[in-house]
Amino acid sequence: MSLEKIKSEEIKPYEQDAEKKQQVSKMFNNISGKYDFLNHFLSAGIDRRWRKKAIAELREIQPKIILDVATGTGDLALEAQKQLNPEKIIGIDIAVKMLDIGRGKIVKKGLTEIMTLEEGDSENLPFEDNSFDAVIVAFGVRNFANVEKGLQEMTRVLRPGGKCVILEFSKPKVFPVKQLYNFYFSSILPGIGRMTSKDKKAYAYLYESVQAFPEGKDFEQLLQKTGLKNTTCEALTMGICSIYTGIKP
Repeated sequence: MSLEKIKSEEIKPYEQDAEKKQQVSKMFNNISGKYDFLNHFLSAGIDRRWRKKAIAELREIQPKIILDVATGTGDLALEAQKQLNPEKIIGIDIAVKMLDIGRGKIVKKGLTEIMTLEEGDSENLPFEDNSFDAVIVAFGVRNFANVEKGLQEMTRVLRPGGKCVILEFSKPKVFPVKQLYNFYFSSILPGIGRMTSKDKKAYAYLYESVQAFPEGKDFEQLLQKTGLKNTTCEALTMGICSIYTGIKP
């Protein structure tokens, strides 16, 4: 599945995956300069609270080595460092311009000995099995070309007893939140995105990707299929996003 509909049905799955990765990388590189501002502005700052709550899921296990998948500009990794004070955090992403902005934040905060951001593919993680105490990701799983493969990789690098925490958009189901959400995400947000970023399609893609993404019990089943146990799903802000967790046995 690519960001635009692929006209030829004869394109092989791995070719579709490669095209989606290329387009996702290009899109996020294009909007990298405005990404943080738009995240906070368009969510009225609620995204910060969502990240704090997601990282709070790890307090009980106090992970020492953390992997932040699809790290973007590093906001979730920075929140993990703030709350948990681990020994090491590695962030990985395919959008190099997003990483550059994240590295600037790390330097500014004097955290270069603790945090590193690396270019890499979430579906082919360059780490050994059982390397991390926790694997985290915020608003990135729906951008995987192959969601199941990405989750399998996250589980593979997680140590036994380690915890996976995923923060991702979901779809409200209660009136009138559902109707307001759909109108805002499908009509208002893309317009603001077009005016403030270099990529006209980026914020239209956000709505489309959320609509296509499995959520709730369906996503929990995917987590279980990839080997995680004791999975949970907690809806936040009337169902606008959800926190998913799982433990590697």
